[in-house]
Amino acid sequence: MTHLEGRVWSAGKLLVLAGALVATFFLFAGIGMRTALRAREVQVPELVGRSVNDASLALTDLGLTLKVDENRRVNATVPEGHVMQQDPPAGVPARPQRSIRVWLSAGARTTRVPELVGQTERTARLRLDQEAIEVGPVAEFRSPDYPADAVVAQNPSPDTVAPRVSLLLNRGEQAATYVMPDVIGMDGERAAEALRSRGFRVSITGSQPYPGVPAGTVVRQQPAGGFRVAEGDAIAIEVSR
Repeated sequence: MTHLEGRVWSAGKLLVLAGALVATFFLFAGIGMRTALRAREVQVPELVGRSVNDASLALTDLGLTLKVDENRRVNATVPEGHVMQQDPPAGVPARPQRSIRVWLSAGARTTRVPELVGQTERTARLRLDQEAIEVGPVAEFRSPDYPADAVVAQNPSPDTVAPRVSLLLNRGEQAATYVMPDVIGMDGERAAEALRSRGFRVSITGSQPYPGVPAGTVVRQQPAGGFRVAEGDAIAIEVSR
């Protein structure tokens, strides 16, 4: 190996050694930086159930800040004005100065039961739904003394604080019913006219040839004789031809 070649070889080894030292430096610098950042992280404490002052003090001690959401939420277990939810949750690592958002409880709902007597069932249900009050058992009866589908009584009474309300509804006077007569063998037009005079909807659906049976005589009917029918029901009769 010549003198020149020896000098080039030495220079190459120095460059390789310098490169390795630089890489090692950056590697340890990165590890050191990550370690330092992790060392500065803290765990978010449990804030649910605490008052705003207690939650703020707990975060201040860890270098964190508190952000209170303006929208309070109804909660039957967390006292009013106390934290009912937080983001991020407890135990999550966080860097100093990070804001922890919390929602406060509005306490248990204290809505008073509205006056429902005299309102229709639909209106009463909509009103209770708006007030977030549950509809309890609904009892029914029929009477001509009250409007149909109206609330006649409620429990508990109006202006009471309660989570649910039971209703008593009037379904109106029950329509009169009749026993369907047997009209087979009668003249179809006369039978139809008699039934229509009672408020039934009668139609003659067709005709069939029946040997020995005069034309226009009822040979079938629906519903059959003996069934209960009410005003407005549809009745179909078939006649011979």
